[in-house]
Amino acid sequence: MKKWLLLLPLFVTRFIPLQAQVRLAVFGGAHAANVLETNSIPGWDTATRHFERSRTGFQIGAMLEMPIGHTGLFFQPAFSFITKGRIYDKNNDSLTALATDTIYKKSTLKLTYVEFPLNLTYKIPITHNRNNHIFFSAGPYISFIYSGKITTENLTEVPHSVYSSSTAAVTVGKGPDTYKTWDIGVDARAGFELGRVLLSGYYSRGFTNFYNAPYAGTFHHQVVGATVGFWIASSAPAPKRTRDTDHDGIDDEEDDCPLQPGTAQWHGCPAPDRDHDGVDDQHDSCPTVPGFARYNGCPPPPPPPPVAPPPAPAPEIKKETEDKINYIARNILFKPGSDRLTDGSFLALDDLVPLLQAHPNWRLTIEGYTDNSGTPEKNLQLSSKRAGAVKAYLMSKGVDERQLNSVGYGQEHPIADNHTNAGKMANRRVELKLSVQETRSNKN
Repeated sequence: MKKWLLLLPLFVTRFIPLQAQVRLAVFGGAHAANVLETNSIPGWDTATRHFERSRTGFQIGAMLEMPIGHTGLFFQPAFSFITKGRIYDKNNDSLTALATDTIYKKSTLKLTYVEFPLNLTYKIPITHNRNNHIFFSAGPYISFIYSGKITTENLTEVPHSVYSSSTAAVTVGKGPDTYKTWDIGVDARAGFELGRVLLSGYYSRGFTNFYNAPYAGTFHHQVVGATVGFWIASSAPAPKRTRDTDHDGIDDEEDDCPLQPGTAQWHGCPAPDRDHDGVDDQHDSCPTVPGFARYNGCPPPPPPPPVAPPPAPAPEIKKETEDKINYIARNILFKPGSDRLTDGSFLALDDLVPLLQAHPNWRLTIEGYTDNSGTPEKNLQLSSKRAGAVKAYLMSKGVDERQLNSVGYGQEHPIADNHTNAGKMANRRVELKLSVQETRSNKN
């Protein structure tokens, strides 16, 4: 029997051909094994039961994995060598030791099984590349006894303290005080699959009565432990059979429009064409207006306007005039958070008035700017008001309104770092842009 049990794992892993996507893992671990016993012996619960405890055991084995479709479910048959049993450990008090001549008694039951779990496992990916999972597994097992022994230790008191120890093999069979050759139970596991590494905790419980006691009672194995495993081999995946009805290079399973050629960007569907002009929106410069491919999906452009006569050469503004205009701009200041000019600003603007009045063909654009304090909408409104305040003051001094234009840009186009107070102060500014009105030449 032992010979065939040893050869069975080799037969499974060596002579059964692995099908597509089947993997092989080895695993091992430690656990606490116990025996769940019930009987009708009077006083057993108080005199014996609380002296029984679990013993440390181990298991080592191999596991196959076979996917069940694309559902995340896997069939995982396995085999392992696993030790089970329990410990009876009793230390007598002085009165009991004197009466029974026994100070200490310990009995260790160690049974080794070849076990075959047949689990269904469900895996949930926990990383984007789907190489790491959390898994839950459960299923029945059948095990066959491989070996067993009972070690008994005693410390007696008469005539003086004497320690003795003996080990005896268990008897397998059907008579009293024998152990059954097989056991059936259930196995449940949960853990993590991290690449090729498997980490799991498990619980198993036998359903059959594995021991034929000389008294009426039931005996079931219970094991709680943990294992670590490694995937060591896998078969090459079978070529995936695909179907591409519209021949667009995208499988029908992943194609939202399997009967219309499309692109991967649109999940197998044609690119949208909202204006139905034959130019898809991705290449259409006017996606909501019907047009022509030669104009990138737009209507034909309008004819060019009549050519205006060339402007007469405009007189250049002297550099010293531009420097003076820039100096005046740097001295235009406002009260904080307001469009009210400071007193020093009036002096600077008074120097600008005679220059504009002396050159009626000059045009002055007043640009207002702010720092980034507050919202962009409020800053745009404040900059427009400040530029308008400069324009209004110049008009009040007699400058022709046709020479003036004001515009606000808010916090756009900063000239300094808005993260410093000095930078914010520099960005709260007015710029003056001077130009000369062009005159058209008259040709008869």
